[in-house]
Amino acid sequence: MPATRRSRNSSGPAPKGSQKTLSFGHKVTKAGTTLSAKDTKAKAHTLNPKTLDVGHVDSEAAVAEQARVEVESFKRERTAEEERASQVTDAQIRRYWREREAERKAPRVHQEGVSLEEKILRLFDMSSQFGPCIGIARMKRWVRANKLGLEPPIEVLAVLLKEEEKGNNKIERAHVDELMSSKFVIGEA
Repeated sequence: MPATRRSRNSSGPAPKGSQKTLSFGHKVTKAGTTLSAKDTKAKAHTLNPKTLDVGHVDSEAAVAEQARVEVESFKRERTAEEERASQVTDAQIRRYWREREAERKAPRVHQEGVSLEEKILRLFDMSSQFGPCIGIARMKRWVRANKLGLEPPIEVLAVLLKEEEKGNNKIERAHVDELMSSKFVIGEA
């Protein structure tokens, strides 16, 4: 088969033996990298810090504000869900947890020493069908899941409301959110 010629305006690959080049009309040089003694010391300090910030933003303030807004909206307008949640007894909450534990093959040994309320809320946090739990208050997440018709457990709302009545503001932030926003401490070798 005879070789074909390409026109100058073709967009295909360059013919064999030639190479397309770009010209910027000026020479580009790389600046030298010299560090002063002060810069060298600063660089050494950043390479071996005591704590390592992994770049996560702490969402504690945002979650606290979301929780405050949701709690105030609950105080203004009492919804049917809040009525149902306020009628949930401690015995019903314990029964709910026993039923969740009965679904498992083995007990949750990693949660020894954690309160029943926190266990229920952590299970809610890890239930992905209700949406993400990082960066959102638990109360807001429960309300959103309910509005979307996802039927979040009423026991979770009951626990949240009871903890709010006790004045426990830390209950609104998911444990996983705290872990993701933390700084890791590096030990001395």
